[in-house]
This record gives sequence, C-alpha cells and structure tokens, in this order.
Amino acid sequence: MTLRRSLPGLVAGALGISLTLSAVPAATASAKAQAPTTPTVSEQQVMPHLRALQRIADRNGGNRAHGTQGYADSVAYVKSALDRAGFRTKLVPFTYNGATGNNLIADWPGGDPDHVLLTGAHLDSVKESPGINDNGSGSAAVLATALQVAKSRLNPERHLRFAWWGAEEPGLIGSADYVGKLSGAERRRIDVYLNFDQAGSKNTQQWLVVHDDERGETEAQQAFESWFAERNIPTFDIGVGGSDHESFGNAGIPSSGFSTGISDCIHKACDNLANVDPKTETTSTDALIGVLWKLAATIPRR
Repeated sequence: MTLRRSLPGLVAGALGISLTLSAVPAATASAKAQAPTTPTVSEQQVMPHLRALQRIADRNGGNRAHGTQGYADSVAYVKSALDRAGFRTKLVPFTYNGATGNNLIADWPGGDPDHVLLTGAHLDSVKESPGINDNGSGSAAVLATALQVAKSRLNPERHLRFAWWGAEEPGLIGSADYVGKLSGAERRRIDVYLNFDQAGSKNTQQWLVVHDDERGETEAQQAFESWFAERNIPTFDIGVGGSDHESFGNAGIPSSGFSTGISDCIHKACDNLANVDPKTETTSTDALIGVLWKLAATIPRR
C-alpha cells in the first residue's frame, strides 16, 4: 500500500472501526464458463506462497523492494508457478529511480479478448520490510486464485488476465506504467480491474470493499458484497485510491476489489509471516475465487 495516497474511508480513527480481521470461516450464467462447482482453498494452498516470499526476503536483506534481488526473486517465484500451470506469462519492464523493474502479466487461454477481467496485486515491499501482509498477502491470494483457474480448467466467457505489479510502494509506478502504455482500444477491452492490497490482516472486523462510484462500477462491487453477506461477514465501502486500482481509475477503467485494512506493522520489519492471519488470508482468497468465477461466467452489456 502506498501511504502517501491513503485509501478513502480507511482511517480507523475517523471511522471508529477496527481495520484488522478475524476471518469467519454463482451466478445463473452459461454452463460453458462455470466449473461444476466454484472451488475453495485451504490454508495449505495459500500460506506456502507467503512462506516462500518470507524466505526470499530473509535471504535478500529483509525486503523485496523495487530494484532489489528480493523483488526479482519474488517475480521469478510467481512466474514459475504460473508457467507450470499453463498460463501465458510475460514480464513487462519499466524503469524507476534508475532501476529496472518488471510487472508480471499472466493470461489464461480462452475467453472473449474484447472483455478482459483483470485481477492484480502489487508484489513489492518497502526497503524496511519483508512486506508479507503488504502485499505478499494480496499477491498470494491472486496467485492461489489463478492456480485454481488452471486446476479447474476453467473455460470462461471473459478473458482472464492476472497481474503482479512492481514499484507500487514508491507511488503506483508499475501499474501506472502498464496502463499508460495501453492503447485506447486495449483500455476499453478491460471490463473491470480487481485489486487486492493487504488481504490477511490480523484481528479484522470487516472487509473493505472498493466502490468505484465515479466510473459507475457496480457488478464486481455487488458480487463481493453479496459473497460476504451470504456468510454473515461485515463489509465497509471505500473509494478508489491508495493502491494500484488508482492507476486504472485515472485511465477511466472501472475497478473494485478489497482490503482487510492497515496493520500496525505496515512498512516495518515486523510485517513478516507472523503478521498475517491464515484464516483471514484464506477467506480473502475464497472471496476472490467466488467473485471471479461469477464474473467470468458472463459478458456484460455495453
């Protein structure tokens, strides 16, 4: 999370809410796009990714920041998992502060290329932190979801694209570079961007769901809120800002997604594996899977 652009409505003192969660353990669309059932994951399918990112930070000076070997190793870890699963992956380079970084883009074969469902999270940390909740947790949730798509051999109506952004922490650099290089036609093909930043915060009381009122996005936002409501999990709506969905919003691309809130260890050395609640992380991943399966099954009217 980029603190210089705080998430609207996310300040605990102003809202009087706790922003760290304790997790509480599809649509009638075409049969083509749906697996027999929407899958769920266990802690054992998500937490190993966070342990891997912790090990990468440990052997690279305690961080995975832009321009470091820790970030490069993080990208290599995620890319290897996606390549083995059958995704078409590519590294999209950008330069910031004299250092080259990469966004990692992964496309699942199939789906309508004129209707792209793009799901992403930033993969970098600050230099003072291993960044396991901010934002290894979002990156792990997106990776676990992508691997479930592959495991289920999902045949979606929309084209599914996944992204892991670099240099979010110094100012949304990687995602802004990616969006800035898209043509107008490529931007219009993205139906919605789903962003996940801090998906495993401890002692959380509610999930913070992104409402993109300015661009009129309701489909994804309502899908997330319905998923949580069906499980009696409280939500709170926040606006677009403070993470990579802002880059898409600035280009007129609708967005949604969620966060589980800012932890006391944000941007500190204590944002390590112990700073993530496994049940919260698993619930976040299941919510992402549930909504992605629902959105993938239909093509919106334009």
